[in-house]
Amino acid sequence: MPDSSSPRTAPAPSARHPAAPHAGSLLPSLTGLLARWLPQQRWFAGKGRPLGGLALVAATELLPCAGSGQVPGLLHLLVRTRPTGYARRPAAERDAEGASHHAPGRDAPQGSPAGGDCYQLLLGVRPVLPPVLAPALVGRPTDGPLRGRAVYDALHDPRLSGLLLERLRAPGRLGALRFGRAPGTAIPSALSPRVLTGEQTNSSVVYGDSHILKLFRRVSPGINPDLELPRALAEAGCTRVPAPSAWFEAALFPDRPPAAEPLTLGVLQPYLAGSRDGWQLALQSLSRRVDFSPAARSLGRATAEVHTALATALPTSELRRAQLEQAAVAMTERLAEAAAAVPELRPYRVGLRRAYEELADFARRGGGCVVQRLHGDLHLGQVLRTPDPTGRGSRWSLIDFEGEPARPLTDRRRLGPPVRDIAGMLRSFDYAACQHRTGGAWADEWSRASRTAFCRGYAEASGADPMAQRELLRAYETDKAVYEVLYEARHRPAWLHVPMAAVRRLAAAD
Repeated sequence: MPDSSSPRTAPAPSARHPAAPHAGSLLPSLTGLLARWLPQQRWFAGKGRPLGGLALVAATELLPCAGSGQVPGLLHLLVRTRPTGYARRPAAERDAEGASHHAPGRDAPQGSPAGGDCYQLLLGVRPVLPPVLAPALVGRPTDGPLRGRAVYDALHDPRLSGLLLERLRAPGRLGALRFGRAPGTAIPSALSPRVLTGEQTNSSVVYGDSHILKLFRRVSPGINPDLELPRALAEAGCTRVPAPSAWFEAALFPDRPPAAEPLTLGVLQPYLAGSRDGWQLALQSLSRRVDFSPAARSLGRATAEVHTALATALPTSELRRAQLEQAAVAMTERLAEAAAAVPELRPYRVGLRRAYEELADFARRGGGCVVQRLHGDLHLGQVLRTPDPTGRGSRWSLIDFEGEPARPLTDRRRLGPPVRDIAGMLRSFDYAACQHRTGGAWADEWSRASRTAFCRGYAEASGADPMAQRELLRAYETDKAVYEVLYEARHRPAWLHVPMAAVRRLAAAD
């Protein structure tokens, strides 16, 4: 497969799918601007790591960028970051890396120094930038095909983000981009767009009160679970997850064998207007001292329905003795690494290891568990309580099936035990209770009751009680808490007390 590590290389154009004009000279003229702008974005994953350079993976004009009038241009870029020192390494070494990591993230985990990260950028181009778009400015190139023009984040321009919706309404191909639409879906036109704030790993645009478009900023080859799983659930008849209406992806080098897997770039789904996420509802329940158990129980049922539908629609397998023992070893190793980095964890290592030893003993006694596709990052912020369209109360929906964005895509698509999602939700109840600092014993009881009710609801809908296999639940919840300790110590030290409270409880558990 040809190497795209050079800024002058773009996917080979075909007669039907032209690349952006002047693609070879485009990135060099933008590199300095993007190198300053990218690290300032909330979704940029390389914070704290020097940006050594950028390489163009693909460039596509959605609207011509060379016009002289007031009509804005729209440019879609896929760029790959390079680690510092890349240019100073021997050419043969750079070429070898370019060959093995040509497809962004194929062989190296996202964020690895070797492969770099591939980012999706949507850039608007105007001769004169209206004042309202000034905060979205990336800069003005001093040379190249866009010399002197204002280049800016196109999602903040209603005219351009509206054009993106229109493109999603019409399946087809343009340059390296391929647009798809679910059969029979109704996507209204001329909806007013607004960009959501607060997201970190992606960007989202809401169109009217009808649809929401999630754009994946850091991308890698392979279908994203946030497209794959909701489509599978829709085909299985599960209504707990909004079904994708349309999507788009990048097909790199489609005319050159072997073709790389396409990169999922964005998913358009129905917008659940009037909904509130589980985190907001849990904090409200705590502040008002209201029992959350009924809501947690119905959330457990909703989660079980989604797991059951995923197991029906997609392949499953089973973990036996060797795999479970290996899982226990991996958990023990993660505990050792976390304890080496976080001194507060060290006094509890013996008690925590007991959970992993019990998992290994469970496996030696013949225990096993089914593995299947999962949500992958389930917590109260990933569930929405939405008014029932029939007017009969409200119901839970699960969203954001992307998994943990920092993990490689291949890891996020692996089969896993449903108890992993369950443990994530149980930990989320603890997090909510710890936010209510004045709750004391009442908040602790709120968490215990919510956790028990969630498991009870899950058992009612699935026929499998998570609490019946204590060894599995305790081991996976302990592993999750250890991960949280390491994360909070590195990124939010003020929150370290939250997972440490769980560590003390789990280490002392009989």
